[in-house]
Parts: sequence; C-alpha cells; structure tokens
Amino acid sequence: MSAANARRVEPSVEVPISVTVNGETVETTVAARQLLADFLREELRLTGTHVGCEQGICGACTINLDGEPVRSCIMLAAQVDGSSIITVEGLSAQGLGPLQQAFKDNHGLQCGFCTPGFLMTLSTVDPDEYPGTAGIREAISGNLCRCTGYGGIIRAVRTAWDRPDHG
Repeated sequence: MSAANARRVEPSVEVPISVTVNGETVETTVAARQLLADFLREELRLTGTHVGCEQGICGACTINLDGEPVRSCIMLAAQVDGSSIITVEGLSAQGLGPLQQAFKDNHGLQCGFCTPGFLMTLSTVDPDEYPGTAGIREAISGNLCRCTGYGGIIRAVRTAWDRPDHG
C-alpha cells in the first residue's frame, strides 16, 4: 500500500468523540468525514449554526471552539474530540445578551442568516483591542452580510461595546 493510500480514511469509518457543547457533554461516534457544521445541525439539532458558502469564507457557520472562532463548515466533527464548543444557542441560555439585544435594537440584522456568525465572532473579541468604528470593521471583516450594508451591525456592536461590561 502506498503512503497516500495509508492515510486515506474511508467515509464509512466511525470515530468516537467526547465534546462539550453549550455546557453539555456529548459522547458519540461520527463519520470520519462528517463536517462539524453538519454534526451540530443534523445530529445535535443546533440549527443556529448556518451553512452559507461551505468554503469558510462567509462566516455564517462560525462557532466558538475552545475560546476561538472557527468555521464549522470546513472542520471535521472528529477533530473536536476533547474540546468545548459554544454555538449561538449557547449565547442565549438566560435570554438575550447585551450584544444580541443591541443587534435587535439597532437593526443589526435583516434576514438574520449571517447574524449567528457575527455574534459568535464578536463573542470571542476583546472590545478594547478593536476600538472605534475602524476596529469594529476589522473585528467583523471575516463575516459577510448581503442585506444590511453593515450600518446597523456596526451601530449594534458600538452600543454593546459602549456598555460598562462591554456586552
């Protein structure tokens, strides 16, 4: 068998994983080639993680993995074994947080498809490292919105980040 063939994993191979998702431990098996976004949406029914471009460009599928924003549409579910994930559903366990409320109050969403990705990206950002409108634009530069023109999104982030607790 060649080295290339030795590394190939058959799609029917099941891989055991243990992962904490929104504070709950999940122990299961996943297909070796199952994408993380599909695992979250189809197996765990966490449909707030949206799949847009399926290439990691638009940011709609962003989740928090061990404190970092990652694109779940280009990551395998098997890769998260032993990790902790927060999805957009995990942000609202006690109702809308300051950033979510600011998105609502400032018309930071229109169709809402991109909103979970923005919220998940921003939930990992230290507002002090991205001051002002230019900083907000930089912080959200990896997320695409086709509806709003970003005005409402930037107002929402400024509103949340202007709070004493930085939303």
